[in-house]
Amino acid sequence: MTQFSPNALCFGDELPAAGAPCLVHVEEHGLTVTFASDTADGQPESVPFSSLTVSAGGLDHDQLVVKWAGQKGERTLYLKNPDAIRAFRHAAPDDVSHSFAQAAEQVRQVRQRHRLVWSLVGGVLLATVLGLWFQSDLLVEIAVSRIPVEWEQKLGESAYRDFLSHQEVMKEGRAVAALAEMTQRMTTQIPDNPYKFEVTVVKSDIVNAFALPGGYVVVFTGLMKKAESGEEVAGVLSHELNHVLQRHGLERIVKSLGLMTVAAIVLGNQQGLVGMMKQLGVELFTLKFGREQETEADLTGLQLLQRAKINPSGMITFFERLSEKDQGRMEWLSTHPMSAARADRLKAELAALPKKSPEPFTFDWKQVQASFGP
Repeated sequence: MTQFSPNALCFGDELPAAGAPCLVHVEEHGLTVTFASDTADGQPESVPFSSLTVSAGGLDHDQLVVKWAGQKGERTLYLKNPDAIRAFRHAAPDDVSHSFAQAAEQVRQVRQRHRLVWSLVGGVLLATVLGLWFQSDLLVEIAVSRIPVEWEQKLGESAYRDFLSHQEVMKEGRAVAALAEMTQRMTTQIPDNPYKFEVTVVKSDIVNAFALPGGYVVVFTGLMKKAESGEEVAGVLSHELNHVLQRHGLERIVKSLGLMTVAAIVLGNQQGLVGMMKQLGVELFTLKFGREQETEADLTGLQLLQRAKINPSGMITFFERLSEKDQGRMEWLSTHPMSAARADRLKAELAALPKKSPEPFTFDWKQVQASFGP
């Protein structure tokens, strides 16, 4: 006994309301439709192509709908089997093929609309998921890791050059030479350093220093006047260098650009960041580092000082002294908040580091400060 394997569903007056499974064979003259033995009378029904009308239908508009008027009333056949549809297309005469082509085009258009809708739905779902995770440092780190250092350098350099064009820059002298010596001693201790650090001294009474993405650092003379030793300034400089090394500035930029830019970067399109470089401009200077970023820059900065054989305690004493004397009102401290807990953490880290004998700088710090004048 041949096994009955239906490939279509047929509806008619005498057939069940849910439709009757049937087996459709495509012949030269038309279709032969065979029902299960317990459906209708079990006899095959032969339908010529001339009696058929064809359209697209079904729940997903992915089925061929064939209708004809037979001896037992109107019949509607839903054909989804690809092999049967392919055979129908090859065997049908021209007049039916035209209707078939129109139906096929309708199916393609509907499917394209469905794909567009599902793409939009997927995009909304992705944006929602990313929105829930947007504050996650992990997501930001993934985005930042996809951005080449070369792009980061272009971003930082643009803002750096623009800032310096409005400042009085010291290009030579004891202060410039002192910072160059500090920078050289520390950067030689950075393994696989991808940055070419550029440190500039700017004449200003502001007690401040800052770093931009890509390795650009500015130190104001106000900070150098306030420091009691070169080691204290080196502590601040090491802190800023490590903001660059840890890519903290780039992390803040990526986070500030918004959800869709982060999503684009994570999915492999970094052009979103490049396109916004010129728009960022001075906004880079308003980006505040988070508490965890400040702590990381503190600890890694302390370690860098120790490797460079620069007395690491200078970082701690400078921060503590400013915090006590000026009660936290200094501009530098307003962006780099100092606290007893933070100082204690640095002291604990310093105590845990291997002991190394510091090597003094070649310059005399009092002479460096005297070079600024009254």
